[in-house]
Formats: sequence, C-alpha cells, structure tokens
Amino acid sequence: MTPFEAAMWRAEVDPELIMTTMMIEELDSVPDWDRFLAAMRWALEIVPRFRQKVVEAPFGLGAPQWSDDPLFDLRYHVRRQRIPEGGGWHEALEAMAQLSMSPLDRNRPPWEAVLFDGLPDGRAIFYLKMHHSTTDGMGLIQLLDRLHSDRREHNPDKPHPPVTPLHSLTSWDALRNMVRDDVASVPGLLRGVAKGASELLADPVGSVRSAVDYAGSLYRVLAPCEASGSPVLARRSNSWRLALLDVRLAELKAAAKSVGGTLNDAYLAALFGGFRRYHEALGEDTVDAIPTTVPVSLRTDKDQGGGNKIATIQIPGPVATVDAAKRIGEVAKIVRAARDEPAVDVIGLLSPVMARLPAPVIAQLSGSLAKSNDLQASNVPGLQRESYLAGSRIERTYGFGPLPGCAAMIAMVTYDGVCNVGINIDTRSIADPDLFLRCLQEGFAEVLALGPESSTPVLRS
Repeated sequence: MTPFEAAMWRAEVDPELIMTTMMIEELDSVPDWDRFLAAMRWALEIVPRFRQKVVEAPFGLGAPQWSDDPLFDLRYHVRRQRIPEGGGWHEALEAMAQLSMSPLDRNRPPWEAVLFDGLPDGRAIFYLKMHHSTTDGMGLIQLLDRLHSDRREHNPDKPHPPVTPLHSLTSWDALRNMVRDDVASVPGLLRGVAKGASELLADPVGSVRSAVDYAGSLYRVLAPCEASGSPVLARRSNSWRLALLDVRLAELKAAAKSVGGTLNDAYLAALFGGFRRYHEALGEDTVDAIPTTVPVSLRTDKDQGGGNKIATIQIPGPVATVDAAKRIGEVAKIVRAARDEPAVDVIGLLSPVMARLPAPVIAQLSGSLAKSNDLQASNVPGLQRESYLAGSRIERTYGFGPLPGCAAMIAMVTYDGVCNVGINIDTRSIADPDLFLRCLQEGFAEVLALGPESSTPVLRS
C-alpha cells in the first residue's frame, strides 16, 4: 500500500471512520446468474487485486501490504438478493445503505458485490463495495472500463492472462519486506538530497524563493477552513441514507457555459444552493459558507486502473449566495485558487509520516480533519462508451463515498449523457432527509435555469 492508502486502512479503528466506497450500476435486464458469475471470475483474472487481502506487519510496523489470499472464495464476495415483491428503488437503496454501513471483513479481500433483482420493468442493480484503500473513484471507473463489454452478446475471445503462482505473505514476511524497502529507498533519498543541494548552489536565490513560496502555500493549505460548520448540521452518527439524482449533462454544461463556468463549478454551485434551501426551509439562519472537501485527481493517461492518486482541497462553500450565476463564479474562483496551490498534494507529503503512526493516532488525526467538513463532493467522468455486464446494458452508473465524519458525501458520475449523482447523507446530521433531497433537487433546478433549456432533475430515494 502507499502511505496514503495505509492511513485510510488504519483509520478505521475509529468506528465513525468507515472507509468503504460503493458503485452501483442500473441494468436494463437481469443477467443470467451463471454468465454473471463467469464475468466475475474473469474479473479476478484481469484484476488480481480482487483476490488479495491486506497483511499487517507485527506490532503495526510499516505500511500494510497486499497478499494473495490462498483461501479466497468467490461465494463469499459475490451474491444475489431480490427486492421484496412490490418494492422499487426505495427498498433497493435501503438494502444497499444497510450493506454500505457494515464494515468489510479485514481478513479477506476487502470487497463485496451483490446483484439485485426484482426491480420494476425487469431491471437489476449491480452493487460493488470496496475499501477506499483499494482504489479511488477514477481508478474504479478505469477498472470497470477494462471489465465491461461493448456488446450484449457473449464474447468468447476475451483475453485470459497467464496464470501466475499465488504469492501469500505472513505478517513476518510483511515486516521483512518493509525493512528491505526502507533500505532500498536510501539511495533515492540521498540522490534527492544531492539534487537539492546542487540546485541550491546553482541558483541560490531561485531555490530560496521557491522554498519560501512553497512554505507559504503549505501554511495556506494547512490553515483551518475559513468556514466553520453549520450548527444545523453539527451532529454526527453512523446512520446512512442513499439517494440518486439524475441531471442531463448537456443542460448542466450549457448552464455553466452561460456564465463562464465549468461543469464542476455548476455542480458544486447546485449543491451549495441545495444546502442554502435546506436551511431556509427549516427556518434557520443560513451560514455564509460551509467547510467542503473536494478531491483533485492526480492521475495521468499513463496510470493504470486502481490505486489512489488524489489530493484534496478544503474550501468554504458559498451557500449564502442566492444568485446562482454569481455563486458559480464564486465557486470557480475559490476552487481554482485552491487547486493552484503548490502544496495541494500535502497529503502525499504527510502520508509517509502518518502511515507509521499507531492506528489510534491516525484515526484521531484523520477524524479531526474529516469531521470538520459538512460536505465532501466529487465529480468523476464515467465510462465513455455504451457498456454491458453479462449481457445486460448499463443504463446508469452512480458512485457513493463513505461518510468519514461529514454530514453528506455526494458524488457525480457522468455517463451516457446524464450526470448520475449519488448522495450519501448522515441521517443525524440531516434530520429531515426527504426535505434535504428536495432542496438539492431545487438547487440543481435553479442552476439549470441559467441555460437555454432545462428539465426537472429526477430524484430517486
């Protein structure tokens, strides 16, 4: 594991810091079960990580390591579940929320998949739950792009990589690997020191200026957010509720373009508008801004699927701004300033130190940061082609992040001309979930109204 992934893995000693991510795909039909299982077995060949569990060195020394699980049993990880007769999306989302709140078995590969059937019109849901240390949202989309077919018909020519022997580690193996890797890293560290000294001698003024600039950026990034949490959202729990919101991609892009913003600017502005409306509907004073964390992808075109390659920025989300166009402009300015900070990847800088701390200390540090947020919001480009799973067409794709102490975690995945918004809310922080969801729907509607055409966002809860 990378140090950042190790910190997420160990932070779960705090029961409020569940670090699972979820992805659900709405299918136009129920796949044949045997064909579905065959697709999952093939996925194990293509993505060996699905067969691997996490091994810790004795006494929690060093970073946890991935090891092939010699006792891997697909029947534990993949199952099917039927929605009760007469049920629909509400019952399905309730079932998925219950699954999502349950911790993963840390002695097995940290993922589970469920095929739900019994939805109206013969539809089905593919539900995938993974530990965040396995991958971030963009990495998961890249994995799905490799695993999903571009046709409904069975493809007998799918590639099958050569079978490799299992490589299973004990905890003492993990300790030896840690010592070996630490020793191997010394030459690289020395080369880095030598390079820095050489640059300092070659350009002392420029090197000092760069160091001062970075130190200033680091101070700004680590400083407390300008916004304090809303009193309305102050309480926290481990009770989750999931909901879905569909917005036409072309309409949200057009609304953003009409005021010189980006899709992400319009998306965040819609969320902040929903939070403002929720405060107003409760008869509470609206705070000027809410502390919001937004992930920034550090992936390049050369990166493979899986893993975590993100930085995070914390911004004051301007919820008090009533005018949607003005709010988009404010969001654009705030987000760009935060993204352009030289020290934006401060997590990458601090993670090697954090990963070596005792798990309770990691949880305390992570919790103090995560629980200061009222909202975490992400935007992930989905699959860029029509996709199929075991013969069923994928109609919608939704991502759900965990709730590591924030009031709401909202993720937007764009796929097939639709912005699929997955909403995960803490039902103690947001005491009236139905009202909050309607307010979010209205927040998107007021942003869409800026464009030449707008339709009502579709809410399913």
